[in-house]
Amino acid sequence: MTAASACTVAVATPDARYDILIAAGLFAEPSAWAGLPASAQAVIVSNPTVNALYGDALAAAISRHHQNVSRVLLPDGEAHKTWDSLNLVFDHLLAQGCDRKTVLYALGGGVVGDMAGFAAATYMRGVPFVQVPTTLLAQVDSSVGGKTAINHPLGKNMIGAFHQPARVLCDLDTLDTLPPRELSAGLAEVIKYGPIADMAFFDWIEVHLDALLARDRAALARAVRRSCEIKAAVVGEDERESGLRAILNFGHTFGHAIEAGQGYGAWLHGEAVGCGMVLAADLSAELGLVPAEFVQRLARLVQRAGLPVRAPAMAPARWLELMGVDKKAEAGAIRFIVIESPGRAALRQVPDETVLRVIARHTETAGAAA
Repeated sequence: MTAASACTVAVATPDARYDILIAAGLFAEPSAWAGLPASAQAVIVSNPTVNALYGDALAAAISRHHQNVSRVLLPDGEAHKTWDSLNLVFDHLLAQGCDRKTVLYALGGGVVGDMAGFAAATYMRGVPFVQVPTTLLAQVDSSVGGKTAINHPLGKNMIGAFHQPARVLCDLDTLDTLPPRELSAGLAEVIKYGPIADMAFFDWIEVHLDALLARDRAALARAVRRSCEIKAAVVGEDERESGLRAILNFGHTFGHAIEAGQGYGAWLHGEAVGCGMVLAADLSAELGLVPAEFVQRLARLVQRAGLPVRAPAMAPARWLELMGVDKKAEAGAIRFIVIESPGRAALRQVPDETVLRVIARHTETAGAAA
């Protein structure tokens, strides 16, 4: 890889400007790491699995720019996205005497990225950090846009802060070691961008899904690039989710309820989002916004990607309770991202009985999915 061959997607918000670099071989490319915030100290935040694969390569890449590179390893998995894990980062930063110029490097998937970003947002009221996502889901979604958070037993990502990274480096080589289940989970967030913003991209995904599942490098590069372009445009217009940015949560209200209801980690985030998108599409059809054929088309693609299209059975009251603990809720009312027409999404409040009717059609104990 050369600097010229890397795809660059620029993110510009009122608070920050930074680049997303997308290419294979970024770890070994010195220019990929040039121009980052200078500091004597740097801390790599990762987990044992990813650190064993890429920790040394990252440390070698950034040692040109930092005199002291240390690491803190967090427990792996969504179930550990907690205050206790976050405090491991703070304990390390304080024990190392890290100052306000210390740069954090988030090496891993969405869980590591969210916690490292939240630590960076709050340590000494804010230090710089760099996202180095190693999962498809993190490369196309969670590493971009500055959302950082931890989970609470009552709700996902309910405690956090907006803190933009200094750079996002998506080395496509890291996807070679991704377990198949994690690859499928990442495809949920890729698929999401079609219904909310770009049906031509959705068409492309349908045609190239087998290549994506086979980890074809050119297909993955295009999927990551287009996903990042769409997200960068949305985040640039609405950095703090006061309006437009909410569309990025298509399928997430249902999905977050599934994650919390089943216990964090039982379903991967992308699995819950994939199923949630099918429910959200059917909710859109129930409201007369899209035809049933659109729901069926989306469900087929989600299923082809290796993702569940059946929701777990939960009591109606439990569904409503879990969906009520959602950042899009307003004055106690649950609001959903619906598809107004394929390629355009909006935020709407929907009566509980309508939502429950849709859920009933797609639970494990119900009949065939749409």
